[in-house]
Amino acid sequence: MKLDIQTKCVQSGWQPKKGEPRILPIYQSTTFKYDTSAQMADLFDLKEEGYFYTRLQNPTNDAVASKIADLEGGVAAMLTSSGQAANFYAIFNICESGDHFVSSSAIYGGTYNLFSVSMKKLGIDVTFIDPDASEEEIEKAFRPNTKAFFGETISNPTCHVTDIKKFADIAHKHGVPFIIDNTFATPVLCRPFEFGADIVTHSTTKYMDGHAMTVGGCIIDSGNFDWEAHKEKFPGITEPDPSYHGLAYSKAFGKKCYIVKATVQLMRDFGSIQAPMNAFLLNIGLETLALRMQKHCENALKIAKFLQNHPKVAWVNYAGLENDKYHALAQKQFDGGLPCGVMAFGIKGGREESIKFMDSLKLIAIVTHVADARSCVLHPASHTHRQLSDEQLLEAGVRPDLIRLSVGIENADDLIADMNQAFEQI
Repeated sequence: MKLDIQTKCVQSGWQPKKGEPRILPIYQSTTFKYDTSAQMADLFDLKEEGYFYTRLQNPTNDAVASKIADLEGGVAAMLTSSGQAANFYAIFNICESGDHFVSSSAIYGGTYNLFSVSMKKLGIDVTFIDPDASEEEIEKAFRPNTKAFFGETISNPTCHVTDIKKFADIAHKHGVPFIIDNTFATPVLCRPFEFGADIVTHSTTKYMDGHAMTVGGCIIDSGNFDWEAHKEKFPGITEPDPSYHGLAYSKAFGKKCYIVKATVQLMRDFGSIQAPMNAFLLNIGLETLALRMQKHCENALKIAKFLQNHPKVAWVNYAGLENDKYHALAQKQFDGGLPCGVMAFGIKGGREESIKFMDSLKLIAIVTHVADARSCVLHPASHTHRQLSDEQLLEAGVRPDLIRLSVGIENADDLIADMNQAFEQI
């Protein structure tokens, strides 16, 4: 039976059997018991499915990962300790020293640093491209050793909207998967696999959790990328793994090979598993995700129109506005045409006026977080992106006056009243 995404948010993942808890339980245990040594040996050899150590797998985590995979339309998923861990694993699962990947420059500042600094220390090179560049210009960034193409559905904090089909087509033309961070849109508004993406990542810390209680991440595989067709590019997936007795993931696990490799190899060696308690709390958030996203979007559109018409506002980036450069793309990619509850705007007078406006807010809080039930603001040039040079800020599309506004699920009129009194202070 085909279920609506609202139903999946509530029902997917945990399917209790007779006499089992109706609500997903927390398997708060590091380890799991077996009767014979042979039984556990089969688990370590990947001959049987089961649980032996929570760093690799845990029933609570697996139920939540299964729900997210169902929401995205993927074949398998793996929870991580954070969104940063998810993006690191997503790339590192197919790249090694000497390899290269291409990324949109319009991405979260922490991810930009991960790619441009930390991964380069591992010998993995990245080329950043303007997401609005032509296909011909983007293709110039690809090399013979390119292994992936990365982007964000809605960029944090600039609110650029990625043309998923365009990026996926370019990636496939060069025989590599397109990996996309779908944190801001969530599968309620956009399911990138439907537009050709191969792998999706999330910071579940944001809308999926919704309460700002738990940090976490997730990687979801569509199962659609043909690793065997490009086996010379991805020997780590298609060739025997000596750390698992010569097992080749693509041959042994088919469409789930990418997630299996990420679990038994990267999670085994690096850790970064999501705690079962965090997965349990994440699941509570997921149950109301569809309801909350509708309210976030309704509030955001009303507030974006208010800002657009305010005499002290210089510009607004929100693809729900009809005059926004990404409006037509948003209509195509997002259910309902509205791109979540996050927007970017600047105030006339520049950086100092934007900071003064933020400092004058009373209801809307200044916090590092984004995309939860409570409205908040951030000045990226001073906060999340302050480690970037002016040149890198411009490359990432971050203007000095940019304010990132995350609209919550409060009454929109109360939020507008708070912004009005702040405007009066500048």
